[in-house]
Amino acid sequence: MALPLPPGLTPAETGFLCEMELVTVIPRQRLESLQLLGGPTQPLNPPFPTPLPLWLALLLKKQRRANIQPPAWLTLSSLRTILDFETDDRTAGVFSPPPALPQPKTFPDPDLPYLSPDTVELSTPFLKDTHTSSAQEGALPYHWLELASLLLASAADDFPDADAIRVLIRDLREVRMSKLRKGFRVLEGGAGLKINGVGGLEVAEVRGFVGGVVDGLRRLGRAREEMRREREEEDGNTGVGDEEGSEDGMVL
Repeated sequence: MALPLPPGLTPAETGFLCEMELVTVIPRQRLESLQLLGGPTQPLNPPFPTPLPLWLALLLKKQRRANIQPPAWLTLSSLRTILDFETDDRTAGVFSPPPALPQPKTFPDPDLPYLSPDTVELSTPFLKDTHTSSAQEGALPYHWLELASLLLASAADDFPDADAIRVLIRDLREVRMSKLRKGFRVLEGGAGLKINGVGGLEVAEVRGFVGGVVDGLRRLGRAREEMRREREEEDGNTGVGDEEGSEDGMVL
């Protein structure tokens, strides 16, 4: 019998999904459009930049048929700005803001009942072009950690300062994980936690810890409820006996 799968996505699965994100490549050779499951790709005409899925861009990079252009947020100046925001005492419990959401799109098609007839707003994991050359500078997208790790491992020569960027990525990861661990302490008091701007891999990494905390709080709450019921039952039984004794005394 197969073992039950853990709830949610694992870090490996999150990294696999990140490979579907679009990145900008600088082709070295011509390549016609490819028919993929997600639709046809744009033809490659050197030296014009072209967006491609990350997995295909890494394959072309390995074959030396294209270079990958780092997104605007994965630069020294941008990462330093984000790190300054994360380490600022005034933003101790706040994460750096994610990329700005686009304007809501209107869907007037009545054949789509599952969509709002007025507007539909996209959330962070479904934003396009967050890893291309047109990405917003100074804002970490949803798959920031996975994409940075993949690019620095397979296309480090496309970064002018790859070693310095690795150090900044490591520092950002440590600072943000420390914020997450400190923020989860409020769960012990039954309060909620706002984690806007947290990335997909960060959520996958802390899912087990948060699940253990929530399960522990649930067990403590169940034990308190059982103790409360037992006290109520004992108090009720004691009260009934006292009333009967007082009535017997009055009769005598």
